Amino acid sequence: MSQDIVADALNQIMNAKKARKQEVVITKHSKFLISILEIAKESGFLDYKVEGRKVKIEIKNLNELKAIKPRYTVSTKKINHYVKRFLPAKDFGFVIISTNEGLMRHYDAEEKNLGGCLIAYMF
Repeated sequence: MSQDIVADALNQIMNAKKARKQEVVITKHSKFLISILEIAKESGFLDYKVEGRKVKIEIKNLNELKAIKPRYTVSTKKINHYVKRFLPAKDFGFVIISTNEGLMRHYDAEEKNLGGCLIAYMF
């Protein structure tokens, strides 16, 4: 395990999916990771429950969920370039961007004309 809680948790989720498991329990979590999981939950990719110090995640309709390393800082004009780089097709999944208004999907950031750091992508 590394120092990056978000990347470790997303890797654990993808490893559980590849092993055809429906649930995974993550012991290390942060508010930042919970925010990312909340965006995934709103999109219907997974469901989660925080139980004390553990997070129980149920994998639903997820193909891929990965952290973007290094966390590139992008302007509004460059977001589409990275979306094409990380997502397999247009309007198939989204990139999560950390802006000064919080975490949001790339199309919400483009709509609000906000740039920020690329955190993860999922489809």
